[in-house]
Amino acid sequence: MEKNNKDNFLIIDSNSVIHRAFHALPPLADKDGTVVNAVYGFLLVLFKAIKDYNPKYIAACFDLPEPTFRKKAFSEYKAKREKAPDELYNQIPLVKKTLKAFNISVFEKSGFEGDDLIGTLAEFTNQKYKNKIHNIIASGDLDNLQLVNDNTNVYFLSRGVKEGALYNEEMIKQRYDGLLPQQIIFFKALRGDASDNIPGVKGIGEKTAIQLVKEYGDLDNIYKEAEKENSQIKQSIKEKLLKDKDMAYMSFELVKIKRDVPIDVAIMDCEWEGFDKDKAQAALENFGFKSLIKKIPGMEIEEDEKKKIIGENLKLW
Repeated sequence: MEKNNKDNFLIIDSNSVIHRAFHALPPLADKDGTVVNAVYGFLLVLFKAIKDYNPKYIAACFDLPEPTFRKKAFSEYKAKREKAPDELYNQIPLVKKTLKAFNISVFEKSGFEGDDLIGTLAEFTNQKYKNKIHNIIASGDLDNLQLVNDNTNVYFLSRGVKEGALYNEEMIKQRYDGLLPQQIIFFKALRGDASDNIPGVKGIGEKTAIQLVKEYGDLDNIYKEAEKENSQIKQSIKEKLLKDKDMAYMSFELVKIKRDVPIDVAIMDCEWEGFDKDKAQAALENFGFKSLIKKIPGMEIEEDEKKKIIGENLKLW
């Protein structure tokens, strides 16, 4: 990440990180037998992001169980996704409780996904604090790449919870063969997304979708060309596009992250003043995460200082 004089705003795609952690880490239970591996993995990601990016502001965004506007618009949205076990869902309140102990703001709103809240927060700072605040979105979901711009990066968890890459526009171009971040939604509108059961245009694969978006820029221009009598688009592709035009535009609405969710945002509510060491330690000890205590950003220095002091005292003896 290039250095600048802006304050970093860490925005966490919480459900995505929790899911990633649950499936990446072996089962882990606290003293009462409650499974807490997703909490542990979430904290690993949080601590690493804080250590690497030293954010002045932090927010954690969550999904809620109620149906979203996407589900209401398309009942089959995410319908083929296998339901996660209760052991995962039971850990979400535990993560929220821990965030409260860490004085980190939580955002959630019925009818919207966490991604929409992330998009809204990023758009808010882009509009109001562009010269002062830089957004870093921590996520295990590639959908958030559409939000990348000069003022927003995505810290994407590429392998489990221990490794990640900070995506900028150039990295997205490399991953999607030249597409810009804002063009990913047009690509997915055509290609679809099996993981979310978004249909796209039947018969249009990744290569063709990328080629169309690169050549015509967006969905409207693609269809303007497809509807011409002497279209430059290959006939077989043109027929597929025209047959599933409604599906393409519906898929576009499903894929597009909202940036105008009606929520109250005051940047000062997200200002993070660091860990209250006693509260943080108590929260981790409650889960039995003793090894994590010394990983809390800011406390590693204290441990080093302790060793140094002990060493000096031993010399005196």
